[in-house]
This record gives sequence, C-alpha cells and structure tokens, in this order.
Amino acid sequence: MNSPRRLIVNADDFGLSTSVNQAVVRTYREGILTSASLMVNEPGFDEAVRLAKENPKLGIGLHLTLLHGHSTLPPEKILGLVNSRREFSNSPVGVGMKYFFSRNLRESLQAEIHAQFVKFHSTGLPLDHVNGHLHLHLHPVIFKILMENSERFGIHHFRLTRDCLARSRRMSRGHLAYKVSHAFIYDCLSCRARKPLQRRNIRHAEITFGLLQDSRVDEDYILKLLPELPPGDSELYSHPSLDRFKHEFDALISPRVRDQVRKLNIELIRYQDL
Repeated sequence: MNSPRRLIVNADDFGLSTSVNQAVVRTYREGILTSASLMVNEPGFDEAVRLAKENPKLGIGLHLTLLHGHSTLPPEKILGLVNSRREFSNSPVGVGMKYFFSRNLRESLQAEIHAQFVKFHSTGLPLDHVNGHLHLHLHPVIFKILMENSERFGIHHFRLTRDCLARSRRMSRGHLAYKVSHAFIYDCLSCRARKPLQRRNIRHAEITFGLLQDSRVDEDYILKLLPELPPGDSELYSHPSLDRFKHEFDALISPRVRDQVRKLNIELIRYQDL
C-alpha cells in the first residue's frame, strides 16, 4: 500500500523585505504555505520575526546566507568573506570555488555560521529546519561544518535539495541547460549528504520541487505537480513576494491550487512534522 502524500510548502528569503514578509504571511493565512526560511541579516528581519510570532504554527527555519546577502559578524572578524559593508559576493560559482579551495577561510566560515544560528535562536522561534540561500548549505565545506556542529546548532530537519529532471521536463518547457546542470549538481551533493544526515537522525523530505524552476513556480506548474507528487514526504519551495515574484505569490493563494490539494487528499505539513 502506498504511503500518504505529504507536502511541505516553503518560502525562502523570509526577512529579505516587507514585500517578501507580507507575501509569506498571506500565503500562509490564505493559501497553502506551511513554512518559511528566515534570513537573519536582511532589512526585513525584525518585521519577519514579529510576523512569525503572530503566526506560531508557521514553521520557521534558518536560511543560512553566505553569498548574495549580509553577514552577522563585522568584516574584521571574518576576513575574506565580506566587504566593508558586510556584503558577501554575488557570484555563486566564485563563492563555491573560494570556499572549497581557500582553507584559510574555514575558521571565518565556522564563526559566521555559528553567529547566524545564535542570532536565529535569540529570537525565541523554534528552529523548524535549516537550508541555505542558493542551496549553499550542501556545499561540501559548509555541509561539513553544519554536520560537525549539528547538535550544538540544534539541527534536526534539513533541506536535501534534489529535484526530478524527467518530471520537471514534463511539467514545464525550456531552460534545458539550466535544468540538466542543476539536476546533476544537486543529485551529486544530495547523494553525498544522505548518510551523514541519517547517522545524526536529521530528517528531510525525499525530494524538493522548485529547484529546476528557477523562480518560476507559478500556478500552472503547481497544478501539474500536485497530481504527480510521489508517495511519502516532498517539499515545494518558492520565493513569493508582492513585487518581483508576484506570480509565485498568486500561485500559492490560488483557489484552484487549494482545491486541487483538497481533492487529491495531500496533507500539508512543516519540517517538524516529518
């Protein structure tokens, strides 16, 4: 007998801006969103924490940010990681290579990662899950730091970022090079991460939908995805906002999407429900 189909619907970049924060709360209250990943060093952080406390059943995780964002620690304490404005590089490839090959950055990375966990825990919010901005939490160096400190950081639930290329190609056309390259990269990284997560009893969904959409999680995609959800636990992640990614906001509050979830008897859950 097949397992029931359960789905985490997560919003990344909570705390980035008021536009994102308001979209997160509305998609939780009016739509199918069940959790959100908090950036602790961006302009909307304080507002996001307040909104999270007003909606205590919304699962809030840490969206670890080590590129395309700001640091918790000042530049002089994490030499080589950020500029004078506490800004990480915006180049994913450059950052990935630098963090992998520059051993002198390991101590700074560990200090900054620890500081972001401390800042999250200082909010008093329960840690629903951990993932990374642009999925950098699976970078070999960063993943090793997270696993070595998983008990200290309080990590019990984690995004294992992998999507299904064949299913993605059936549900949306175009962007083939992007889809193939990202499917390959994250299949490799996720395969490498499975056993360390299992040894530490850190729970995760089996598959993460949205990776190969690259901020194109719209109503049409979700309506095609829902009937194809595999048995067991899956995650759909998105970037809802009231401006830049309004199509993702609209998709998550769509009456057609909500009706489809009910008709297919899909259970909406948070990471802490795994």
